[in-house]
Amino acid sequence: MKNNKLVGLGLGLVIIIVVVGYFILNPGKQPKYLVHRYPFSIDVFKQVSLTTYTTDSNETDSTPLITASGFKLDSLNPKKHRVIAISRDLKELFSFGDKVILSNAGKYNGIWFIHDLMNKKWKNKIDILINPNDRQMSLEKVVISKI
Repeated sequence: MKNNKLVGLGLGLVIIIVVVGYFILNPGKQPKYLVHRYPFSIDVFKQVSLTTYTTDSNETDSTPLITASGFKLDSLNPKKHRVIAISRDLKELFSFGDKVILSNAGKYNGIWFIHDLMNKKWKNKIDILINPNDRQMSLEKVVISKI
């Protein structure tokens, strides 16, 4: 009887050592339940001002359907691309094509893509591309996070 307890205890210790050793040797591995709950990691975040813009040539350069990154917009529904223009001072943190998530942005919360630049007069600001018939708006203290 005493030997059975020792064998069970020894077997339990071996299993614990194997599991702990696996995670020590593979530090990048996460348990699956964490990966499914949080499928992305946040690399950079910044609090900014948010405004909206359209493809109207009064609000853009001479090629309103082509962003600064060369991305071509749908003329009938440019909003579907979920494009953000960033002020030039934010280029240190974000690059063209970056996937970002906005929070504290009301109906604009969610995942967006950086494809455009704002005029050099703006600082610490982002512009959300909307459709011509949508209402223009501005918000403060919006958090933009690179994912």
